[in-house]
Amino acid sequence: MCTATSFKDNYFGRNLDYEFSYGEKIVIVPRNYIFNFKHLGINKKHYAIIGMAHIVDNYTLFYDAMNEHSLAIAGLNFVNNAYYHKVQDEKKNIAQFEFISYILANYKNIDEIIRDFDNLNIVDTQYNKSYPIASLHWIIKDTHKCIVIESTKDGMFYYENKLGVLTNNPPFNYQLENLKNYQYLTNKDNNINEQIDYSRGKGAVGLPGDLSSKSRFVRVAFTTYFSIADDTEEANVNQFFHILDSVNQTRGCCKVNDKYEITIYSSCMNLKQSIYYYKTYDNFTINGIKLKNENLDTIDLITFEIKQDKINYQN
Repeated sequence: MCTATSFKDNYFGRNLDYEFSYGEKIVIVPRNYIFNFKHLGINKKHYAIIGMAHIVDNYTLFYDAMNEHSLAIAGLNFVNNAYYHKVQDEKKNIAQFEFISYILANYKNIDEIIRDFDNLNIVDTQYNKSYPIASLHWIIKDTHKCIVIESTKDGMFYYENKLGVLTNNPPFNYQLENLKNYQYLTNKDNNINEQIDYSRGKGAVGLPGDLSSKSRFVRVAFTTYFSIADDTEEANVNQFFHILDSVNQTRGCCKVNDKYEITIYSSCMNLKQSIYYYKTYDNFTINGIKLKNENLDTIDLITFEIKQDKINYQN
């Protein structure tokens, strides 16, 4: 289970919740790295990309990422609803596992994606036998707009996402309808009588607190909507991670067979400055990597190991 959100115009990121890690790294794909897309062939010249990915055979399987033109994507589990179609000759056929790479390599903003949307087809080609097809839907953000893309048996659709949030099942449209049930929530105290008042924050009474994706959607929408921060990079990034903390997964609370789901990492992307921030379950320190500080005209992937230092002793 995962949660993605956006804050102000240019901050975007997610929690990745799962019961084990694939050994992901922060990866920079420079402009001249050679993509060999399954059905669309070689792409030698494209936009530079930074994000979290699992690398297999020098290929990036991105979880979330942004490109140098302030376009960002996160893929979230969409099990039992995601459906990928067969190759169609008249379409741009994109294998599910390469969807993030293809979009960020070739489009500058959401308007370009929408103009080309009818030509796109997400297909059921898997990377190899060791990596089954992941059931996902995607939230895409630039500095002006946000959309959700879902591929189901009924077809492939995009939805305007004014909230800038996404979790997992059920489908996005259902999540929006469910959110209407919580219009009474407020950040005000809602005190009826000071003489019998017992607590602050009662305006949020009824806000779902469980770990289901439907409840997390409501909770992160509430937290994002009311969040404020000073207009500094440090304040905005810090606030963004506090938003994601409102929906993180604590080890022991969600048992999956003999393992426990946790928030493996949280990310925050500054779309305007092309900075990728992250923290992990075991390391609360916010780490940042600047895309434009690297040589973006090489052909080799640039990787950064995730820092897992747990405690910083100061004396």
